[in-house]
Amino acid sequence: MQENKRILSYALTSVLALGVMSGCATNTAKAPESKPATAATAAVQPSTAPTQHYFLVFHENGRIYPIADAKNYLAFLDVDELIYTRTRVGAGPAGETVVFGIQKKEADDLAKPSVAEQLYDGKMEVAGPFYGEVVKDGRFHVFGTWQDFKDYLVNKEITYTFTEVGSGPKGETVIYAMNKKTSKEGRPVALIEAFKQFHQVK
Repeated sequence: MQENKRILSYALTSVLALGVMSGCATNTAKAPESKPATAATAAVQPSTAPTQHYFLVFHENGRIYPIADAKNYLAFLDVDELIYTRTRVGAGPAGETVVFGIQKKEADDLAKPSVAEQLYDGKMEVAGPFYGEVVKDGRFHVFGTWQDFKDYLVNKEITYTFTEVGSGPKGETVIYAMNKKTSKEGRPVALIEAFKQFHQVK
C-alpha cells in the first residue's frame, strides 16, 4: 500500500498535547521507576482472557471508521478498504461521514445494529478485558481499558500517556493511554506487549 495511505490525518478531536522526544519513550506524567505489571494491567494481554476489541480510524479522506473486530481492522490497515460496511453520511461530530466496519453475519441482519455501531452510539458497554486503538495522524493510540477509551472520546485528549517513537509495525509512533492510577506504575509493560502481539512486531 502506498505510504500516503498510511498517513491518517483527519482528527475527530483536537491535536493531543503529547510529550514526544525523538528516539526515546516519554511519559507526559512524571512516573516513578518501572514496576512489574499488575493484575489489572496484565488483563489486557490477549492470551489471558477474551478481549473486546474496538478501533477508530480517522482517515485522510475525512471519514471516521469505527470497527469492532480485529480481523476487519487489520485488513483495513493493510488495504484501506472494508468488505462489509454501514454508512452514516454527515453523522460525525463535525459532519463527517461515519463508515462502520461490520462482519458478514452482521451485514445479513440490517434491522440489528452491529457491535461497532452500538459501541459508537454508547448503547453497549464492555464488561470484560478491553483492547482498543485509535489511528490518527499516522500514530497509534493504544488503550487498555474501556473507560480510558471513552474518556478520550469525551475529553478530546489523553491526559496521561507513555510514548514510544518508531515502535509501530511500520515505524509509527505508538502512544499508550494511561490514567491517573496507571501512570504511577511507570512503563505500561502489559499494554506494550499486547500491542506487539496484536501487530506481530518485536
